[in-house]
Amino acid sequence: MPETDGASSRPRSQPRRPDGKRARGGAAVAAGVSGREAPLYGALDLGTNNCRLLIARPAKDGFRVVDSFSRIVRLGEGLSRTGRLDDAAMERAYDALMQCAERVARRGVDPSRLMAVATQACRQAENGPAFIERVRQGAGLKLRIIDPVEEARLAVEGCLNLFDPGAEAILVVDVGGGSTELNWLRRNGTGFQLEGWISAPIGVVTLAERHPEPVGGDLTPWYEAMVADMGAAIADTPVDPALRDLFTGGRAHMVGTSGAITSLAGIHLGLRRYQRNLVDGLWMTRTDCERAADRLKALGPAGRAAESCIGPDRADLVLAGAAIMEAVQRAWPSERVRVADRGLREGLLLERMREDRRPSRKRRRRRRGGGGNGGAQPTTS
Repeated sequence: MPETDGASSRPRSQPRRPDGKRARGGAAVAAGVSGREAPLYGALDLGTNNCRLLIARPAKDGFRVVDSFSRIVRLGEGLSRTGRLDDAAMERAYDALMQCAERVARRGVDPSRLMAVATQACRQAENGPAFIERVRQGAGLKLRIIDPVEEARLAVEGCLNLFDPGAEAILVVDVGGGSTELNWLRRNGTGFQLEGWISAPIGVVTLAERHPEPVGGDLTPWYEAMVADMGAAIADTPVDPALRDLFTGGRAHMVGTSGAITSLAGIHLGLRRYQRNLVDGLWMTRTDCERAADRLKALGPAGRAAESCIGPDRADLVLAGAAIMEAVQRAWPSERVRVADRGLREGLLLERMREDRRPSRKRRRRRRGGGGNGGAQPTTS
């Protein structure tokens, strides 16, 4: 569904990034110090299920969203069976990317400030690179296929200011269409240190394709089969098992980013229409998540499609997302879950804006009395 711009919820004090530096805010709507003269930046994320674009200006608390676009394209549909991107799926994605290119051009975003990335579907598909080349030639967008390490890091970057600064550990769960990234962070002084991460090759599209929803009858066995499938994928974790004690003891919390958790939040709140300002930053309990999943099961496919926070395009995927979250919560019991309607795109924007704020070597030399002209060199997408 289309995104709604809104002020992001923030804890009272800003946490620090895993490198110890102060984290900046996410999508700020208040006027920033840079004002209208600040340059526009764009972040485009082509995932297994969605194509998303954000266009923003730097602001005091991070950035101010100028334009956004989101469309379900299901690029990874059938990929788990064939190992290739389906022709119809590529056409859907290409059409969405053309619309993104038009928005970028209409807003006047400099190509050097557009970060465009593709994730699991294009990583996995045999014809993924060929599709990326087609997009470059036809839409003029230079998409970069990123690896799971960078995808996980950017998702964490985008959610930093939703961390409870009083927590001792955080688990960031980014549920995609074709994979799920889990990042464990532990408090280290005034910041958080990354303890470990995994990228499980299961997302809402792959899980739903493995487990087609039965027609009629009790959905519990089907749902539990999805939970067990995801549970097996995350059984082995590269972190100290003692870290789990912080979660069971109420000294840690989860952050969920993606439609998997925002859909549960919308159902939990009983929203008649999706409102990002109510969902992003919302605290939910584990019981809240379970009750929302139970409600989704009771609604049935038609009822889920009629829910404005889900819609017909996600009606057959939303319970797969709920099952993924349930599996993670069973493996890492956490009473508190913070909902994030943000992630990789926000991470791209924040990281790039921070890089461009740094003075170049020549500029630093000039400030020390040296000569020469210099400026921050933009990276290419």
